[in-house]
Amino acid sequence: MRKNVERRAALVDAAIEVLARDGARGLTFRAVDAEAGVPVGTASNYFAKRDDLFTQAGGRIYERLQPDAATLGGMLEGPRDLARVTALLTETVDRISAFRTGYLALLELRLEATRRPGLRAVLTERVREDVEANVARHLESGMPGDATTVRLLYLTLNWLIVENLTLPEVFTEEDVRRLVADAVERSLPRQDPR
Repeated sequence: MRKNVERRAALVDAAIEVLARDGARGLTFRAVDAEAGVPVGTASNYFAKRDDLFTQAGGRIYERLQPDAATLGGMLEGPRDLARVTALLTETVDRISAFRTGYLALLELRLEATRRPGLRAVLTERVREDVEANVARHLESGMPGDATTVRLLYLTLNWLIVENLTLPEVFTEEDVRRLVADAVERSLPRQDPR
């Protein structure tokens, strides 16, 4: 297998685009080569089998969906109240929605994981790590709410993102923002105004 890290990353990014556009059945070495604009046979030099493409695409999506250092550091700035939680979750929904092909590819990978135990193991580990990292960051930040609140908001906002990316005419952008605020307000305990 070839070792050029930049070429491999470009091929994995191309695989994400193919997954989002053509689904799991459309993810072939030839389709990845075409998407990446490389000679036919290039992807097969970097990945032993399609399963490698699936698992590496799943890992890469999570890398690209992670907030940057400034966003993570920003969690600790300002008050720790409902408005701040709403702002952070609105940023999260916006960031994930901006990587539309990545999220759609992730949905394809989740469906494919029902048929591929290796992919299911990789995605299960990544999702569990992501959820637990979100819980830990939230608790360490001193924001209102407990671990269960974070998990419930995670589940709620994930489906809102799915709805927004797959059927964007169901909710307007204003609706999405209002729904994020409503989810936070209804999930978190009321704070003493003192």
